[in-house]
Amino acid sequence: MLEASCAWEDWVYNLTRSVKSLRVETSDDWRRWIPTSTAMAAGLTDHIWTIEELMMTVIVPDFNT
Repeated sequence: MLEASCAWEDWVYNLTRSVKSLRVETSDDWRRWIPTSTAMAAGLTDHIWTIEELMMTVIVPDFNT
């Protein structure tokens, strides 16, 4: 159970939270910064996920232990 809760915390932090130090400056008139998550900075996704989107994602367990 501890592994599952740690994995959940990692997924939520990396996919659903924008990190102020990773934001990207833009030249748009109506906003100066584009919020960026750690997964976006690593090139793993192109948008900040919602919790609903995360809950609907099926993660295949790794049985190679």
